[in-house]
Amino acid sequence: MINSEMRKKRSEELLKTRGIPVNSSLPVIESEEEISLRSAEDIAKRAIALLAVAAREKGMEQQKAIDILTEREAWESTTPREREFLLKKDPTKQEMINFTWRFEGLWVLLWALGYVEELGIPTSICDVPLAAGLVLETPSEKFIGQAKSRSRSEILDEADLIYRADWAVVNARLNGDEMPGNLNPGVVYERHYALNWLIGYLDQEWDDITTDT
Repeated sequence: MINSEMRKKRSEELLKTRGIPVNSSLPVIESEEEISLRSAEDIAKRAIALLAVAAREKGMEQQKAIDILTEREAWESTTPREREFLLKKDPTKQEMINFTWRFEGLWVLLWALGYVEELGIPTSICDVPLAAGLVLETPSEKFIGQAKSRSRSEILDEADLIYRADWAVVNARLNGDEMPGNLNPGVVYERHYALNWLIGYLDQEWDDITTDT
């Protein structure tokens, strides 16, 4: 079993090979014994919720988005902010933009469920049509009923890596520097957000997730 110090060192070495600066003073993240990993069923239902809110900006009609959630018994898994957005007939352009970024969080959850092979370094946006198709074309009884998640170790590996990558993004922004290693700030943020939810960071629920660096 890899411990937290080993995980930190491995993440730092990977980032350095990509020309991404690291802050060796950043602490280790939680260990496998310390996290409260979300259940596979919760991950699957959260993925459906993210698809429903993110797809509206891509042209999905309001009622269709709501129907996806009710038909798959995932409406109760939406958050207060998501329900407010879904029930709003004419969301603002900024609201639409904000929620379409949730495709990146959906991609993380699909990875956690084993539908995506690897996340890789967050330099570009995910394959949106593939992400949507994986949710919409997989029967609920399989997507939810037979959902299985990756190991705690695998999920913590990605959580540790994105935590340190996000520090590099924030550091570059504060100093007015170019993004190192072609990191995409939006993708980094959304991945960090989703991974913190997966590991139960500070026991925060989805609407309240923080991405501390």
